[in-house]
Amino acid sequence: MSNLSKKKLEAEISEAFIKFQRELIGRGPQEAKTYIVSDMIISRFKGVLTVEEKHLSHHEKGRRVVKQMREILREMYSQETEAIVERITGLKVLSSHSDISTKMGERIEVYVLDKDLEKHLQDNTSSN
Repeated sequence: MSNLSKKKLEAEISEAFIKFQRELIGRGPQEAKTYIVSDMIISRFKGVLTVEEKHLSHHEKGRRVVKQMREILREMYSQETEAIVERITGLKVLSSHSDISTKMGERIEVYVLDKDLEKHLQDNTSSN
């Protein structure tokens, strides 16, 4: 893991996720923010729905379709997103979780790491 500050590391993770999503779906979120909290990486993406998904989200059946499709995509590419987190943090991802809100057009990703990254970054900052 490079000797980066917490904010820079959070920004680097957000940027990597945006790039990955643009390559995968053809567009990225309008906004992405990542938080390092203890042994977790939490990323919040705003404005993730495509025009078609927004239209579908006005009906219950459409919301289910959007959620199912996004869940399938997430399963298909979870190894790649976990690899992004591992490459940037230098830590192993033990598990990852995701959910999308069709009402708000937001998605949340949570990655549980094998070590407390926040504490590690604090220890490095205080020792420098």
